[in-house]
Amino acid sequence: MNILSFEQKQQSINEQLQNKAEQLNLPEQLKSAVLYALNAGGKRLRPILMLAAYNAFSEDEERVSDVVIALELIHTYSLIHDDLPAMDDDDFRRGQPTIHKQYDEATAILVGDGLLTLAFQVVSSSAKLEAEEKVFTLAELSKASGLEGMIAGQYLDLKGEGEHLTVEELSRIHRHKTGELIRGAVKIGAYLGGATPPQIEALDEYASYLGLIFQVQDDILDVTGDEEEIGKPVGSDVSLDKGTYPKLLGINGAIEKRDDYMERAQKALREARVENTQLMDIIELFGKRSY
Repeated sequence: MNILSFEQKQQSINEQLQNKAEQLNLPEQLKSAVLYALNAGGKRLRPILMLAAYNAFSEDEERVSDVVIALELIHTYSLIHDDLPAMDDDDFRRGQPTIHKQYDEATAILVGDGLLTLAFQVVSSSAKLEAEEKVFTLAELSKASGLEGMIAGQYLDLKGEGEHLTVEELSRIHRHKTGELIRGAVKIGAYLGGATPPQIEALDEYASYLGLIFQVQDDILDVTGDEEEIGKPVGSDVSLDKGTYPKLLGINGAIEKRDDYMERAQKALREARVENTQLMDIIELFGKRSY
């Protein structure tokens, strides 16, 4: 996926999110907070990944536009809640004050809750998907965002602060916190596009490594990144005494671990027998990003 194609998809997703938010009948200040959260300049990687998996088997992207919106709504909700004082206590996200700083904690909690539930409303009321497609999509989104998915990951992440974690324990955290929604995005895209069960299984393995690649690179950038480019303070994980790959393995060891995961993702993708260069390009995008 070249930069132009990636940016075009980002722009399209931004417009879809803006249109959905503008249609909401909300109190003025609440709507302002929703728009603030959705217009904060996210990379839109999860919906783009879903589209890449879908495009491996089908071309009609309009048919899955509601799923595109739902994935980013769930991701945005998770970031809002992660930033809260009781969680990661971050004041900035993507170079802007976080929701609880720009507004207040109560508004941040309500906006996060609202975006999560809106995601399920968007899918369940979609006129573009068949009933069985809605059931599959909702089941995957529920699993990814639920107790056994992102919530378990966030819980383990919080409890791991200040602890001496092993690489296996750290990977478990990130398979849940970061990886589950990435896996869900790929499985949903492949299923809606018409992939066979063996292909979906192979792509699920591919996606599980993508989540780890993303997190290892995130940890590397927390040490080596440019604060203006990554949109948050460098060293924020260190200040919270979180377990990170560079902390456990050193920078060079973390880079080696990332590259190993990239090779494993490439192998899984080849085993899926999918003729789609976008999915292969995304491995590089996740692993070599600078923001």
